[in-house]
Amino acid sequence: MRPHITEPVNEEGVTRLMEYVIISGVLLLLMIVMMSTVNAVFMEGPADRLRYHAFVDIGNGVSTRIVDLYVIAPDNGTIETKFDIPDEVAGKGYFVDVDMEKKDARQEILVQGGSVKSRIAIAGIGATKGVVGNTTGAGWNRIQYDSKGF
Repeated sequence: MRPHITEPVNEEGVTRLMEYVIISGVLLLLMIVMMSTVNAVFMEGPADRLRYHAFVDIGNGVSTRIVDLYVIAPDNGTIETKFDIPDEVAGKGYFVDVDMEKKDARQEILVQGGSVKSRIAIAGIGATKGVVGNTTGAGWNRIQYDSKGF
C-alpha cells in the first residue's frame, strides 16, 4: 500500500485572478454606460435648452417685424423690409415657418431645428391679415406686404 499524502490546496492565486477579472469587467461595463450617457446628459440636453430659448427669441423678433410692417403698411401699394437672423443656433441650422393651417387670430410662427421646436403667436394681426411664408437663418430675409395680396 502506498502512502497517501494530502497537502492543502492553495487556491489564492486563482481567487485573486478571478477577483481582478470580475472587478475589471464590472468597471468596464460602468465606463461604457457612462460614456453613452455623458453626451446626452451633459452636452445635448443643455444645447437643446439653449436652442429652444434662442428659437423663442428668433420667433419673437420675426413676429415683431411682421407686426411693425403691418402697422405702417399702405392701404394701396406694397412695402418690403429686410432683416437678418442668426445663421445657426448652437452649431445647427433651423427653419422659420408661418403656420399655414391656422388662418385666424391664433396664427403662429414655428421655429424648428431637429427635435427642438418653438411656437410664437403673431401678435393679433392674424385675424385681419393672414401671413404666409418661410425662411432659414442663412442670408438676408425679407418680409413683403402687398395690399392686393399674393
